[in-house]
Amino acid sequence: MRRAEAFRYLVLAIQREGNRLLAAELRPLGLTPSQGEVVRVLADHAPLTLQGLGELLVCETGGSPSRLVDRLVAAGLVHREADPDDRRWITLTLTETGRDTAARVKEIEERLHDTIDELTAGGPLDETLDLLRQFANAFPSGQALARREARRHD
Repeated sequence: MRRAEAFRYLVLAIQREGNRLLAAELRPLGLTPSQGEVVRVLADHAPLTLQGLGELLVCETGGSPSRLVDRLVAAGLVHREADPDDRRWITLTLTETGRDTAARVKEIEERLHDTIDELTAGGPLDETLDLLRQFANAFPSGQALARREARRHD
């Protein structure tokens, strides 16, 4: 197996297992991992426009997160407000229930991150993260994550 192929499949395997673990933990909240990401991004960065949200999502790059947002609005987690002067300009925020749910999602993510910390203890994590960022930044998902990290540091 070529190194590039091994890299590709290892990243895929890790992503799938992480997503499987996250999905199982989010299921009792009635959320998918993608919906959980939307809730957490809004918790950290709201108010956001639909486009602004889309620019920060890893789960939904290149497209509009409209369907994800529609489901979260219907579930009472997200409030969507149109600008009175321009109805195309939609602002998204979390409802009170959405903020409570975001806190629960954050707890779930923290437990997953603790597991990752345990599995990577003693390994060259900083170097690995640098390599993964270098690779990911060449693609829309990685760029979305870089924008999210930059906003967090502003």
